Amino acid sequence: MTTEEFLMKTVESLTKVNERQSRQIAELTAEIKKMAAQLAWFRRQTFGRKSEKYHQTDVQPNLFEAAGVEIPGEQQPEPAEEMGEETVTYTGKKSQKGISKPRETWENLPLLETRVIEPQGVDLTRYRRIGEEVTTLVGFEPGKYYRIAVVRPKYGLIDSTEPVERGKGVVIAQLPKFPIYKGVPDSSLLSEIVLQKYEYHMPFYRQIKMMAHMGMTGLKEATMVGWYKRTMELLRPLYDALVAEVFRSHYIQTDESTVPVINNERHQADKEYLCMSLAVMERLVVFFYYDGSRAGDVIKTKTDKYNFEGYLQCDGYGGYTAAFRSSASVRLVFCMVHIRRHWLEAKNENSKAAQWFLDKIRELYHIEHECDRLGMDFDARRSERQAKSRPVMEEMKKWMETEGLRYSESSLTGKAVTYAYTRWDHMMRILDDGRLLLDNNLAENEIRPIMLGRKNYMFCGNHESAENMCVIQSLLATCRNHDITPRLYLNSVIASMPYFDKASEEDLIQLLPHRWKQYHTEAVMQIPVRQIAK
Repeated sequence: MTTEEFLMKTVESLTKVNERQSRQIAELTAEIKKMAAQLAWFRRQTFGRKSEKYHQTDVQPNLFEAAGVEIPGEQQPEPAEEMGEETVTYTGKKSQKGISKPRETWENLPLLETRVIEPQGVDLTRYRRIGEEVTTLVGFEPGKYYRIAVVRPKYGLIDSTEPVERGKGVVIAQLPKFPIYKGVPDSSLLSEIVLQKYEYHMPFYRQIKMMAHMGMTGLKEATMVGWYKRTMELLRPLYDALVAEVFRSHYIQTDESTVPVINNERHQADKEYLCMSLAVMERLVVFFYYDGSRAGDVIKTKTDKYNFEGYLQCDGYGGYTAAFRSSASVRLVFCMVHIRRHWLEAKNENSKAAQWFLDKIRELYHIEHECDRLGMDFDARRSERQAKSRPVMEEMKKWMETEGLRYSESSLTGKAVTYAYTRWDHMMRILDDGRLLLDNNLAENEIRPIMLGRKNYMFCGNHESAENMCVIQSLLATCRNHDITPRLYLNSVIASMPYFDKASEEDLIQLLPHRWKQYHTEAVMQIPVRQIAK
């Protein structure tokens, strides 16, 4: 082999090595960018703000910090003090077997209300009072628990020789129907128990401690759980009527959230799913739970049962697409905010492409804000979208079909393109109906109380408990959307439901919050809850 041939082969070999190393460098560089973007995202989640606001220009750096200059008057963080060792001594309590514990007692509560119930349909001039029967209830007003005495006077005939109907020698009024048969709690106390748990997120054991401080001592958690379950049994017919009302709507937003549920066989909490549907125009909310399943078939069982026809807006979860792919009556609409989140994640990897797409989304929202500012009705909004939003959305789709193909599907930019493009045709349905919104943020906002409560009562004891939570959360969420004071609403319907045990659906609908408030204007809040939250 000549020197020239040897050199040629050496060059060829080195060229192949160089090409192989170049490919490896490119792959490693892409992997580094991907990991850097993920690290930046985790840092934002851990240390940064959770707001998703997108600013077109970057924040100016702090020149003093960059130069190492200490700003006068600014407090510098002090080093943490070292914690000394602490010795903890535990003292055990001796068992007190044979000592009977006191039962629940409310005799020490003040008697603030007396209800006298006289017999009806009887001429009391022919009778004399020979006694009375007293039933004790426990009621609640903000800041105090108290006793209620339900007094039923007992009357006997004055002249026993005068003829009277059989069984009418002694008369007494019939005992009214209470929420719990032969139970102590009044509707006001039951409503406060469920409000404290699901509106103010206070577990039962904390409520019992608070009650003891206010004079209601000796109450057991098992007793309170029994009261709560009976209350949910009373409210379930209302819940079923509310579900039917929601799916009679023509525009529904849906979302889901996790909820820990105790698995007694495995002795641990399983991560299950709770679904939610919001009738946007009617502002009605229902939660439902099917053994913790997240499948799209969960909501499909509802749409099939109630013959739902209209728009179903969701977050782009593939389960919905699979469930309604062949449906002719349900038209899926996806969420622009979820599309936007993928581009926010890709911004650190490819700022130019991500910024272009984010600016286009900003333009679409600007059009919507202008429609809101001008107070356009649905038809005018549809015309405005056709004139201004359609060109923007078609331009974005064309960009994804051309420029978007340049990015690898494994990159964050490629994933953002794939996620947006596969949902874009369903997203463009907002152009055909002025009622539709760009995102399903309203549905996500309804989920927030569930997430807040989850941090306090931690988990549901079983599947039945999760289903009961759906009942009360649906009614409370609908009250919030209609600016109804939940305490007044629950007091009224819990007291009324024992008389509606065989009521028709039409009668139950009149007890739902949006209908009930028409006859109870005193329960409508003057300042809406949404303004108070701000």
